[in-house]
Amino acid sequence: MARILIVDDEAPARSRMQKMLSDEALSHMVSSVDTAEDGVAALKKMAESNFDVLLLDIQMPGLDGFDVLERIDPDHRPIVIFTTAFDEYAIRAFDENAVDYLLKPVPADRLKESLQRAHKVIHQTGAQDERLGKLLEWMDSRAFGKAEAPPAEADWLEQLSIPYRDRILIIPIADVVSIEITEGITRVYILDEEPGAPRLRLRQHIVSYTLDQLGSMLDPEAFMRVHRSAIVQFGHIRELVPWFSGRYKLVLTGGHEVIASRERSKAVKERLKI
Repeated sequence: MARILIVDDEAPARSRMQKMLSDEALSHMVSSVDTAEDGVAALKKMAESNFDVLLLDIQMPGLDGFDVLERIDPDHRPIVIFTTAFDEYAIRAFDENAVDYLLKPVPADRLKESLQRAHKVIHQTGAQDERLGKLLEWMDSRAFGKAEAPPAEADWLEQLSIPYRDRILIIPIADVVSIEITEGITRVYILDEEPGAPRLRLRQHIVSYTLDQLGSMLDPEAFMRVHRSAIVQFGHIRELVPWFSGRYKLVLTGGHEVIASRERSKAVKERLKI
């Protein structure tokens, strides 16, 4: 019997799924059902409790379903079943990599079928890791393919101008730890040089550039796009933590964390002579 976590930012969708899971026809497969209203809440609940099956929505504000998937502790990852309204791109990714998904509104028979599949592999450690790893790599490969051509070497950025309240901050490139994009919003994480601070901290600022645009202006000797939604500066990498399916979690200055794709994890290790 499975402990299930429903992750969906729409309350009606969570309620409908809960009602379907309470059906007596599924009682032999379901022991408990909990819910989370977004990706951050889902990760918090999974850190506090163990779940066997994750019904994970794709389109959510903040962290989408793929972002949540990448941040789940590999040693405590439930069986993942994605739920989504019609999204041709996502569905193609699932079909290409044999990852289970449910199309909203979810029919009762398809939910039962997915739970039966999940039940068969719940106790097979790592049974889905390769498929999920390939899914994320599929997503990354298409994002990397969109990158703009780099300019001449002499044009690499040496400082970044960032609008901030009633002024413009001039940030030395050396202080840029990472650049990340969420929901189309590009955020730059920079060192906080506040006098007297007990430890290194980061501040984030929103910029109008896309990740591709910034990536094309940064010196590739110092920066690397390690993920479809993240660029990091090599000099700020402090630790590499094995993740899953050949991926690594990069711990950066200030304790900030970014997960690298499988192929980019290999490239990071090569650049760091590991």
